[in-house]
Amino acid sequence: MFLTITTTGTRERPATDLGFLLHKHPEKSQAFSTSYGKAHVLYPEADAERCTAALLLEVDAVALVRRGKGKGRGGAPDAALAQYVNDRPYAASSLLAVALSGVFSSAMRGVCNARPERAAAPLPLRIEVPALPARGGPALVTRLFEPLGWTVTAEPVPLDTEFPQWGDSRYVRLVLESDALTLAEALRHLYVLLPVLDDAKHYWVSSDEVDKLLRAGEGWLPDHPEQKLITSRYLSRRWSLTREAMERLELVRLAEADDSEVEDIDNAVEAEGEAEEKPTPLAVQRRDAIIAALKASGAARVLDLGCGQGQLVQALLKDPAFTEIVGVDVSMRALTIAGRRLKLDRMGERQASRVKLFQGSLAYTDRRLKGYDAAVLSEVVEHLDLPRLPALEYAVFGSARPRTVLVTTPNVEYNVRWESLPAGHVRHGDHRFEWTREEFRAWATAVAERHGYGVEFVPVGPDDPEVGPPTQMAVFEMGAADTQSTVRDEKEAKAA
Repeated sequence: MFLTITTTGTRERPATDLGFLLHKHPEKSQAFSTSYGKAHVLYPEADAERCTAALLLEVDAVALVRRGKGKGRGGAPDAALAQYVNDRPYAASSLLAVALSGVFSSAMRGVCNARPERAAAPLPLRIEVPALPARGGPALVTRLFEPLGWTVTAEPVPLDTEFPQWGDSRYVRLVLESDALTLAEALRHLYVLLPVLDDAKHYWVSSDEVDKLLRAGEGWLPDHPEQKLITSRYLSRRWSLTREAMERLELVRLAEADDSEVEDIDNAVEAEGEAEEKPTPLAVQRRDAIIAALKASGAARVLDLGCGQGQLVQALLKDPAFTEIVGVDVSMRALTIAGRRLKLDRMGERQASRVKLFQGSLAYTDRRLKGYDAAVLSEVVEHLDLPRLPALEYAVFGSARPRTVLVTTPNVEYNVRWESLPAGHVRHGDHRFEWTREEFRAWATAVAERHGYGVEFVPVGPDDPEVGPPTQMAVFEMGAADTQSTVRDEKEAKAA
C-alpha cells in the first residue's frame, strides 16, 4: 500500500522543507508499528527544487484476520475466502488512512514549530495513490476531490491488460494536484476520503468516529456538495451516527452564517433540550409496566421466563417486595452474562437467597416452575415458531400454572412509526412473527379460556390513536375457582 506526496521549491524556499512539515527527516528512512503491520516513511527524491515523501504500509494479513475476527473488509465481505485473499495489503483504504493519522499526526494538525509560516501557507502539492478502490468509479473520485481545490486525474485500472474485453476494475490510479492548499488540509482530505471511496472500514465504527470526522472535516466538509454521501460512507452507513454528524455539521454552517461561535449555538440547543424531558426508553417503560402489574397482583415469588441477560431480574431484586426471583433461559451464554450483570459471585448471602438462574426450555413442562405467584414472558413469544406456541402455552398455563402471567410482545402496527425500520421488516432479526393488536388479543383470549384465566390488555409506551402502543401486554389472572383448587392442592401436597 503506497502513497507519495511531492512538492517543489526554490533555493530560498527549498522543497525539502516538506521534511520539517511532516516531522520526518529526508535523509532517513523510518519505520513505525501499526495495529495491522508496519508503516515506512522514505524520500525517493529530496533536493531544493523537488522533494517527494513516500508512505509505504506493509499489512500483516495474519494480524488483520486475527484482530478483525471475520468482520469488515479485512474479514469476509464477499466470500468465504475473502478474509485470506483480498486487496487489503495493496489498495488504499481505511488502513492507509489510519497510518496517515498515526505517522503524520502533527502535520495533519498543521503543527510545525521549525517552519510555522510554511505550515500555514499553501504549497504546490502532487499526491499519487497507485491503487485506490473507488466504489462509484472515477466520476465519484472527481466529485469528491474537485470541490476541495484539487485537479483530479483518476485513471481506471483494467482488470487484466492482456484481456481488455474484461473491462476496468473498481480501482483507479489517483493523482491530485493543487497549489492552493496547505499540507494539513491535504492530509485531512485523504484521511476522510480514502475510506469513503473504499466504502468500508477495517474496524468497528462507534460514536467517537463522529468526532474524528468533524475534526478532519473542519473547514471543508460543512459546505461540500457530497456532504451526505461522505458522512454516510465514513460512518459505515450507521444511520444514528450519520444523523448525529449531519446535525452537528448543520450547527457549524449556522454558526458561520451568523458569524458566531459553534459553542454559542450548541449551548442554546442544549439549554432548550434540558427544558424538555428526555423520552424514557421503551425497554425501561416495559420493565416499569411489568413491575407495576406484578405489585398490583401481590406477587412475591416471580418467574422471569426467557430472562435473557437479566435486566428484569436485576430490576426486581431492587424491590424487597419480591422475595424470590427465578430467571430461566435456554441460552447458557445469556445466563452467564446475567450472572455477571447481577454480580452473583459477590452478592451477599441474604440477597443471593432471593435469586436463582437456571437453564430450561419453555417448549417442555418443568416441575421447577410450579408453585410461583407470577410468571413473566417479556418479548419472548415472538422468538418462537408459531407451531411451537402450543407447547409453550401448556408448559406455562397448563403445567406451571402461576396465579398471574404477564406476556409482552411488539405491536406490529406501530412499526410504521419507527423511522429507522424498513417497511415490511420486523424489529429484530430473530423474530419469527409480530402480531397486530387484534391477533394478540385473539391468541391471549383463547389461551385464557382454555386454561381458566381471565385476561386484560395494557398498552406499554405512547398509545398512538391510529396504530396503538409500541408494546402490548396481556395480564392473565387465574379464576377464583382455579385459585381455590390450586391452594387446596398445595395444602394436600404439603400434608402428604
